[in-house]
Amino acid sequence: MDAGKNERKLRQRESLKRLVNLCLSGICLGLEAGVFAYCWMNHFRYSIVEEVRKQLWFKGNMLEIAIYGAILVFLSSMYGGLRLGYLKNVELIFSQIFATFIANVLIYCELSVMATELLAPDIFLSMMFTQMLIVAVYINVANRFYRFIFPPRRLLLIYGDRPTDSIYGKFESRRDKYIITGAIHVRQGFDALCAEIMRAYEAGECNAVLLGDISVKDRTPLIKFCYARSIRFYILPKITDVILMGAEELHVFDSPLLLTREYCLTMEQRWIKRGMDLVFSLILLVLASPVMLLTAMVIKLYDGGPILYKQVRCTVNQKWFYIMKFRSMRTDAEKDGVARLARKNDDRITPVGRFIRKCRIDELPQLLNILKGDMSFIGPRPERPEIIAQYMEVMPEFVYRMKVKAGLAGFAQVYGKYNTSPYDKLKLDLTYIENYSVWLDFKLMMLTLKVLFWPDSTEGIESEQITALREEKQRKQENGEEE
Repeated sequence: MDAGKNERKLRQRESLKRLVNLCLSGICLGLEAGVFAYCWMNHFRYSIVEEVRKQLWFKGNMLEIAIYGAILVFLSSMYGGLRLGYLKNVELIFSQIFATFIANVLIYCELSVMATELLAPDIFLSMMFTQMLIVAVYINVANRFYRFIFPPRRLLLIYGDRPTDSIYGKFESRRDKYIITGAIHVRQGFDALCAEIMRAYEAGECNAVLLGDISVKDRTPLIKFCYARSIRFYILPKITDVILMGAEELHVFDSPLLLTREYCLTMEQRWIKRGMDLVFSLILLVLASPVMLLTAMVIKLYDGGPILYKQVRCTVNQKWFYIMKFRSMRTDAEKDGVARLARKNDDRITPVGRFIRKCRIDELPQLLNILKGDMSFIGPRPERPEIIAQYMEVMPEFVYRMKVKAGLAGFAQVYGKYNTSPYDKLKLDLTYIENYSVWLDFKLMMLTLKVLFWPDSTEGIESEQITALREEKQRKQENGEEE
């Protein structure tokens, strides 16, 4: 196979995909901006004060429409509304509608300031409804068109001794994007693996390779083989891979040098992060106080038990603190003294608790933890010492999560689910720790708003999750495997 020819073909295909994505996304954004332009020219501009309206000649009108368009593009990009072919239809539509809603709220605030009074919301509601209809219909059609032109990638899985059920489960849930068409065990040997990759690739049975959780020793030559022949490959990263993602590249010598620091956040970053925590927690406490007061009353009236639930959790450097939540379980939920994570259909959760968990209202008292400095807005979710001890029996690396202060929300909450496996959560949290920036904190805060309304993130864990981890550890010890 001509590697150069294959590389040019892949580059052209990727360029075409990006062009089609940009065009299809641009049409959607253009239609939404057009709805706003119509409402602006026929309604909104007549609601602002006379002095301002007189200054809004043609260029002024175009500027206001351009401002709305820029806000919409920024939010659509952040929330994933432009990721055609990447997200599922329902998630893509939800993401774009959510981005549009936030954009409309922001522009409503801006126009109300210009008008020196709150504008009547009827036109805004009508505009939002029209945009929602456009998004729902257009994205459904555009996403199907995109996937018709660019069908799912066919993958050849190279796996090791670890069970492949979880890998198949993940990729089976996204058959619109990936299909595993074949699998071969790494024990077959390097020559046999290369021969199978080339056979399947040239026969059209696969157009990419998926490297499962195999050892670095087995993985490295396969990476070089695929890279040399311009064969696309996907890797399920190990913890060491995630740590290296945040490494700083130095040019001290005449060869690249990677640096991973022994500390995570610099002094300036810690100050800025703490300042953001103080400001946002105070603002949210004021805004959420009516909801918190109502929730407290409902919990007390339901069974007369305590309103708040305090529990020992671990934060930076495994320091203990008492986390505060609105109580969502029965008062005798852990009467035997055994720590348990919430499970699917957990009968310990009260009807009131089920509602406040679904809406994330039970987390609001943690704003006080943030104010006190026990937690931050963004960071790995704090775990109980008993649960940490169970995880560390299987994953000693679980302690890496506590290199930074625990958070109300984090990378694992935005890009994972409540029932994401502990190993995958650890890798997500390490991705945040090793790539920390103030902008990343702000972005995750914005994305958390979307997560609050997405039901998948509130599911409980499977009851056998920790048990399965212990079995995996035992199997590794028996086989003498290493990372």
